[in-house]
Amino acid sequence: MESYLKENFEVEPKNPTEEALKKWRSAVWLVKNPRRRFRMVADLAKRAAAEKKRRKIQEKIRIALYVQKAALQFIDAANRTERKLSEEVVQAGYDIEPEDLAYIVRSHNNKTYDFHGGLQGLARKVKVSLRNGVLSGDIPKRQQIFGYNQFVEKPQRPLWMFIWDALQDMTLIILMMCAVISVGVGIATEGWPKGMYDGLGIILCILLVVVVTAVSDYKQSLQFKDLDKEKKNIIIQVTRDGTRKKVSIYDLVVGDIVHLSIGDQVPADGVFIDGYSLSIDESSLSGESEPVNIDKKKPFLLSGTKVQDGSGKMLVTSVGMKTEWGRLMVMLSEGGDDETPLQVKLNGVATIIGKIGLAFAVLTFFVLTSRFILVKFIRGEMGKWRMNDGLELLNYFAIAVTILVVAVPEGLPLAVTLSLAFAMKKLMNDRALVRHLSACETMGSATCICTDKTGTLTTNHMVVTRLWAAGDTKDIKTKEKLKSSISEKVLTVLLQSVFLNTNSEIVKDDTGKTSIIGSPTETALLEFGLLFQNNYTQEAKNVKIVKVEPFNSVKKKMSVLVALSNGKLRAFCKGASEIILNMCDKVINEDGEVVQISDKQRKAITDVINGFACEALRTICLAFKDIETGSTSDDSKSNSNSNDIPESNYTVIAVVGIKDPVRPGVKEAVKTCLDAGIMVRMVTGDNINTAKAIAKECGILTADGLAIDGLAFREKSDVQLKEIIPRLQVMARSLPLDKHKLVTFLRNELKEVVAVTGDGTNDAPALHEADIGLAMGIAGTEVAKENADVVIMDDNFKTIVVVARWGRSVYINIQKFVQFQLTVNVVALMTNFVSACTSGSAPLTAVQLLWVNMIMDTLGALALATEPPHDGLMKRPPIGRDVNFITKVMWRNIIGQSIYQLIVLGILQFNGKKLLNLNGPDSTAVLNTMIFNTFVFCQVFNEINSRDMEKINVIKGMFDSWVFMIVMVCTVTFQIIIVELLGTFASTIPLSGNMWLASILMGAVSMPVGVVLKYIPVESSTPSHDGYEPLPRGPELA
Repeated sequence: MESYLKENFEVEPKNPTEEALKKWRSAVWLVKNPRRRFRMVADLAKRAAAEKKRRKIQEKIRIALYVQKAALQFIDAANRTERKLSEEVVQAGYDIEPEDLAYIVRSHNNKTYDFHGGLQGLARKVKVSLRNGVLSGDIPKRQQIFGYNQFVEKPQRPLWMFIWDALQDMTLIILMMCAVISVGVGIATEGWPKGMYDGLGIILCILLVVVVTAVSDYKQSLQFKDLDKEKKNIIIQVTRDGTRKKVSIYDLVVGDIVHLSIGDQVPADGVFIDGYSLSIDESSLSGESEPVNIDKKKPFLLSGTKVQDGSGKMLVTSVGMKTEWGRLMVMLSEGGDDETPLQVKLNGVATIIGKIGLAFAVLTFFVLTSRFILVKFIRGEMGKWRMNDGLELLNYFAIAVTILVVAVPEGLPLAVTLSLAFAMKKLMNDRALVRHLSACETMGSATCICTDKTGTLTTNHMVVTRLWAAGDTKDIKTKEKLKSSISEKVLTVLLQSVFLNTNSEIVKDDTGKTSIIGSPTETALLEFGLLFQNNYTQEAKNVKIVKVEPFNSVKKKMSVLVALSNGKLRAFCKGASEIILNMCDKVINEDGEVVQISDKQRKAITDVINGFACEALRTICLAFKDIETGSTSDDSKSNSNSNDIPESNYTVIAVVGIKDPVRPGVKEAVKTCLDAGIMVRMVTGDNINTAKAIAKECGILTADGLAIDGLAFREKSDVQLKEIIPRLQVMARSLPLDKHKLVTFLRNELKEVVAVTGDGTNDAPALHEADIGLAMGIAGTEVAKENADVVIMDDNFKTIVVVARWGRSVYINIQKFVQFQLTVNVVALMTNFVSACTSGSAPLTAVQLLWVNMIMDTLGALALATEPPHDGLMKRPPIGRDVNFITKVMWRNIIGQSIYQLIVLGILQFNGKKLLNLNGPDSTAVLNTMIFNTFVFCQVFNEINSRDMEKINVIKGMFDSWVFMIVMVCTVTFQIIIVELLGTFASTIPLSGNMWLASILMGAVSMPVGVVLKYIPVESSTPSHDGYEPLPRGPELA
């Protein structure tokens, strides 16, 4: 079976090929209900059509953006006149129509832009201050006139459509036809109402199956819709009511002033207000990979594009479906998401079992019909055919079709969807947003986690605790003592460096309380600056910012060029201490004088940096350089090369040590990973000494582990890498390309299943390459999140471990469900087939088999596929990349339980009347009811058995799983109702108390049988979990 599955039903978890997707679809055979079975499977034809349509729109946009003459084909902007304002717009107080406003950015035509008065003209027309932004009270009015920032989405399918989908099952349709015929023939032969009971029973049972199935599917779809909305929710920084604040992308309105920085997604169409070195990647819209530089001459920003470099502010001019991105998003949603490897594999299992089931159904019908005809022949009644004979043959056909209903496990692939939906919802509560379904599965196989340090292992609440300036190291304790120990000249240039060279902003809320919006490192520096100078705007009053180079993870520094009040230019630079120190040839002494730096001083500063780093402090070096000549014209503000910021000959101002404590619980989470066979590697841009100190504190770096910096890593050959990477635990001062190289090597050469964290734009290639990309929800850019499979909403390493637990839980839960369903399949098929061959009748009727099908399909999936994870899952090694899905342990349990159940049901079938002392005309009906009841209770107790495939105590945690308990109670309750009250429809007879007790006891014996089976040794690919020794890994064993 496994070789067949690997050959035909194998797809990659990420970015599967079109060929692999088509291959498994063509291999699927005997699908009862394609509409339901493939509801969560990508529609390749629809996807291809949507892609074609998307490319057409992209081509139109590309022409409009890059070929101005072609853009003018649509509307001659030069001759364009302003359309008359509608009554609605006039009453709202605006001076421009929404369509005119949207056209300005969409056309990318400066003439139209100038026609409306440029930036200031548009701001006047939409009634907004470029300084204070939109007033909160105006938002409803703006949404009414200019629209909401939401895209048209397919409406949620109502419940009746899911009921309709469930009714498309071919076998159920055949059964309903049989039931209708049965009612007609029954009434004709047996009269009303007795003649209709058999057929009506089947119809009612089919309706029950359909409703339960439809409600389950409907609830899943609601969960996916909620998660999908959460995936698209982006937090935007805007200026409103004169203050900078964070809002949801859905709440953005025309007139908003949006702040953009590296990695952000442009949330709506708009025009550039101001900024520095703003570079936009428009490939998502136009297909062009070349970035576009945005300035006052090229001010147009399109929704859905990404900020590749720089920073800036924009005025929103159109939102939602009035943007090009809105039109394109409708296309992007067509075709659905790729199916997961487990869904594909279980479609394969369903196909194999379906073929076997079809053979049994045909054989059963053939045997029953042959026996019936043979009996008629022996009795010499071949020439006499009555209505009852036709009804009997119809009943045989109904039984054969019902066997097919039971035999084709349509619920297997759908159980994966159910389990994943449940896991995704729970993970959302645990602060992890799963973007791609397959990540839930793959995380269970992760053998290695490459994690960032800042914010993931640490709290990201940074405070400056140490300072080196003017040759002296100081602890940051009291402001007065610190201020007295630093000369006025040194303090002046230090504060200039802090307040001018920053991407963050100090704002006051409605209550007047000061807060800082920006990265944690910048926040720590600004809070340090505020100790000395409360009037933080003072430094900016007498200077003019000429050019800014924002921080990026490759250069590991941020620079700014400012024009001082005396007309001279001064550059400030800050960043990774050793990198900035190498750019400096001078230093400020204790008198505030600039002097040449000696080798002795350079060594002393290096020792200070290493000293701070060994105390687990993040070190930042601040430097400046005065420039004698240069222009300060406005043109230089927007991407001019006339004032490039220098790269050398700086003067060292200070080195600061920033404390970022390790998160509570991280050490325990790392130990959990090591016990679970998951190697944790820290990959950080920080100083190697800081990285080593934090790694030791977290339990990542062990005595025999290796810590290396990015430069040394890059110089290693592939042979050397193969030797060192198994021991590599810390990589410091790494570039994004180093992370990508490490992930690629681990996956391709060492065959590891790699999870990697990332937050920056440059982390996107590594996130995309990894088996599981984990983006940070707080510190992460939109580019990083878009390339990730899971977004860690709280940036906490502990949450990553939770995702790993759920990943293992999903895989194990599906295995448990498969084990349970295959056991029911084997027993139901064999019981009816053997009985048909020997006695010429089937003990389980069509109605009873439909009920059994619901127990093992929808209800079984609900019970077993939604079991929450337990700690024991993290005391076993990861699930291998190429392990057999149906393990030897599962086969042992399936075969053992099937043999027990077949023996019990066989004894009842052939010797039941004698054992149970049954006499009288209804003895056969009582026996058949007893067989049915015993069979159902065998499944109830086997469902409990299936909660753990290896552990003996299967009761542990059962009462904590409320879904499991509800399913168990419902199953037993409905079984009592069917046997005791619905005998007319279900062909059952009420049983005595002793009979009920005997049925329950025979079912319950399957639990001690399960215990005995678990003592039978089989080769297991993974050792058992709870109660066993953890794997011999971890800091304490180094």
